[in-house]
Amino acid sequence: MLCTRLTNARFLTMDPDHPVAHDLGIWRGRIVGLDEAVTSLPAREVIDLQGATVLPGFIDAHVHLAWTGLKADTVSIAGRTRIEDVLAVVAHAADRAGPPGGWLSIAGYDQRALGRHLTAAELDTVSAGRKVFLLHDSGHGCVVNSAVLDLLPTGIPHENGFLAEGAMGAARALRLPYSQRELAEAIERAARTALSEGVTACAEAGIGGALFGHSPVELGAYQLAREEGMLPLRVQLMVAADRLGPVAAHRDDGIPRALDLGLRTGFGDDRLSVGALKVYTDGGMMARTAALSRPYEGLDHAGQLQDDPGVLADTIVAGHLAGWQLAVHAIGDRAADLALDALERAQRLEPRPGARHRIEHAGLIRPDQLPRFARLGVSAVVQPSFLRHFGDDYAAVMGAERAPWLYRGRAFLDHGIPLVGSSDRPVTDGSPLRAVQFMVERTSGSGQVIGPDEGVTVDEALRAYTVAGAFACHWEDTLGSLTPGKAADLVVLGDDPRRVDPSRIGDIEVVATYVDGGETGSNRSLPDWT
Repeated sequence: MLCTRLTNARFLTMDPDHPVAHDLGIWRGRIVGLDEAVTSLPAREVIDLQGATVLPGFIDAHVHLAWTGLKADTVSIAGRTRIEDVLAVVAHAADRAGPPGGWLSIAGYDQRALGRHLTAAELDTVSAGRKVFLLHDSGHGCVVNSAVLDLLPTGIPHENGFLAEGAMGAARALRLPYSQRELAEAIERAARTALSEGVTACAEAGIGGALFGHSPVELGAYQLAREEGMLPLRVQLMVAADRLGPVAAHRDDGIPRALDLGLRTGFGDDRLSVGALKVYTDGGMMARTAALSRPYEGLDHAGQLQDDPGVLADTIVAGHLAGWQLAVHAIGDRAADLALDALERAQRLEPRPGARHRIEHAGLIRPDQLPRFARLGVSAVVQPSFLRHFGDDYAAVMGAERAPWLYRGRAFLDHGIPLVGSSDRPVTDGSPLRAVQFMVERTSGSGQVIGPDEGVTVDEALRAYTVAGAFACHWEDTLGSLTPGKAADLVVLGDDPRRVDPSRIGDIEVVATYVDGGETGSNRSLPDWT
């Protein structure tokens, strides 16, 4: 007997051996059969989906759940375009922030909307004796007031209160870490939003580090969320590479640096596990810190690497030798050169063909770099929604020659490079369906088509958020397709993405989401689509 049979639906399985089905059977959280294999079997529950379209649950291969949840609960200046309006929000928040001397966090900062960066002196006029920290929307910079600058170690670089990359990390280190309870609650808020958008599994892109970490015991917050029923989807945790330390392991192991006890990729279970080692090589395009091989258009600099190139390369190699899958943050093409060089060196020292190393973002990839991706078997984990929300700006600062290389799609696939979809939430919109639309259209918010030759088909875009996401996270045996034996993670949609005009894909409603065969999110009652 089945636990559940879902019937009267269009199941787009993403499995070439059985691409479309109409019935699906579930037993103990697993898919046990399709169509005639289950149609005549008795079931405890039969759910008529009334002609709905069903896909495997979406996999978001690069998110920041804790940051997303915290940001949602933080005063924001997003949408303000005048300096005086921003300062008014900060002043109002400072007046309500408790006793002087404490910290005041503000979200939604983006200098592009204001035409320039705020300054520490301007924040001083409204800080009311508090330490003010405005986090850049990219996560790669912040603006602080003089009360914070006065506490920083000597030699920390800043420009009138703007701190980028490692300098921002130094400011964050001055603050008391978030508690595990605070983080667990933030994780739950973000996870339930993702679930409502059809995401059933995701990879948290860096815990415990100086740049994006929120606590040195951050992994425990995810365990707490799991234990108390606050983690409604599957999460794989990337560990920040700065958590590695020297180890006196046996020389035959060849492990120069590791986490305590030698923990590495794969530890955990199908609901919460340790994934890749996250290595940051550069910054972001929004903050103009992504490392390019030649300057940004209209600027006199080409971004920056996070550290000395040799140090970064050695970190990548050490992670590989310690048995980790690597997720190398490389947005600019100069950063991608460094990542590819280091990964090639690592594989030469210790060949691991099944490591499935990843380059996160791959924001600007030159034509000559594509064959190297393919030869090394590296996945490209991209964020299509960046084109929609930031495409006009990115195209302008890249110039006519480089703009078509932004967040590629077709070129990766044509070179046999796994194309993996993700959101980088909360940097921008987290909806997989809207991202699928942008992968196909490559249209910015103003209607500008950026790199039209890089567009992919709807099927290829859906694959990036299902099959390819599972492959990138080593989940292909249990997730990514509606195949007998795999987990019954699925998303019920109000229409078929392959049958509507591409411009409508992002507006398709996510009606319900199932994890392990249980309905964990439902947005409305199923209508009669027949």
